[in-house]
Amino acid sequence: MKYFVVIGDGMSDLPLKELGGKTPLEAASTPNMDYIAKYGVCGWTKNVPSGMTPGSDVAAMSIFGYDPKKGYTGRGPLEAASLGVRLGEKDIAFRCNLVTIGDGKMKDFTAGHISTDEARRAFKELNKKIGSKKIEFIPGLSYRNLLVFRDLGGGEIQRLVGTKTTPPHDISGKRIASYLPKGRGEELLLSLINESELILRQIKSKATIIWPWGQGGRPRIESFSSKNKKSAAVITAVHLLKGLGLSTGMEVINVPGATGYLDTNYSGKVKAAINAIKRREVVFVHVEAPDEAGHEGDIKHKLKAIEDFDRLVVGPILEKIRLKKINAKILVLPDHPTPIKYKTHTADPVPFAIFSSYNKLCSLKIKGYSERQIRKSKFKIKHGHELLAYLFK
Repeated sequence: MKYFVVIGDGMSDLPLKELGGKTPLEAASTPNMDYIAKYGVCGWTKNVPSGMTPGSDVAAMSIFGYDPKKGYTGRGPLEAASLGVRLGEKDIAFRCNLVTIGDGKMKDFTAGHISTDEARRAFKELNKKIGSKKIEFIPGLSYRNLLVFRDLGGGEIQRLVGTKTTPPHDISGKRIASYLPKGRGEELLLSLINESELILRQIKSKATIIWPWGQGGRPRIESFSSKNKKSAAVITAVHLLKGLGLSTGMEVINVPGATGYLDTNYSGKVKAAINAIKRREVVFVHVEAPDEAGHEGDIKHKLKAIEDFDRLVVGPILEKIRLKKINAKILVLPDHPTPIKYKTHTADPVPFAIFSSYNKLCSLKIKGYSERQIRKSKFKIKHGHELLAYLFK
């Protein structure tokens, strides 16, 4: 038996007045996910444990079958792994966004989806002007980059790790003054933020400042194959999930044209997944676009992202399973909600649906894949990291 885990990042939402009281999942046309819900097993799970920040890093760990309370050290280290950046025992990695500030507010946490070439130019200049042997600015993809502090003393590590930082996508449209780094490491971080403003202005970048957050040290996570006795691959445009895959010994497949946005290469991801399942037992396919639309607060974009996800990703994989060309199960779910109303993640439970090539069920109650329909199912898996083990049963 093979397994596809297909993740529509941030798909779930709240009812919207603009959609006649429906959620985007309800309003969107999703015949393939509807089929999985109607003829499969549906339920709810919570990927973000109580007391933890509802980040994609935490939720993704749960989906990959790991308890975030035991293995999570921060988002920065996972993204460092994805970029091939080695962290020593005395190193701390921050996710470092390029952002645009206007009138003291977080105008755009993506700096207008700055191009990777422009981001690299900006980070080259930052390294030249304020980088050092102990402070390294590392470019990634578009606005998603890294800031790494090297060879720190014990006190320095504690100060930086203990400093409160805020994901910039959580404060879209809000004044940034209340969300700047706070704690014993704030002085160093604020000086770098302030210096970046002048440097980015000099090179006429779309971005106005850097925004460091999600810091942590090198993670120690058991390999996926050792834990589950199965080999796995992950397909994603997002460095965070690539880093989690590499940290757990998965094959990480890079797809040309995978952007993490509405214009991503959907067909390329599906082709890669179908090829990967021939040599791996589990393939995770992640699509970021619904989450990005949620952060933008853009209903039309979120509807399009969900419909494209269903038609261009879920559909082709489901067809292979329905026609029994692949003996497999498919699990579809979001990692967390990203409600249009809030423009950020919430820790609420998410709906999941599983369809198997060998066991077609028919629910008379559930007519489709949406929050309202899946509520008719009384099946719940309390802890998200236990869902994968259920899938393997």
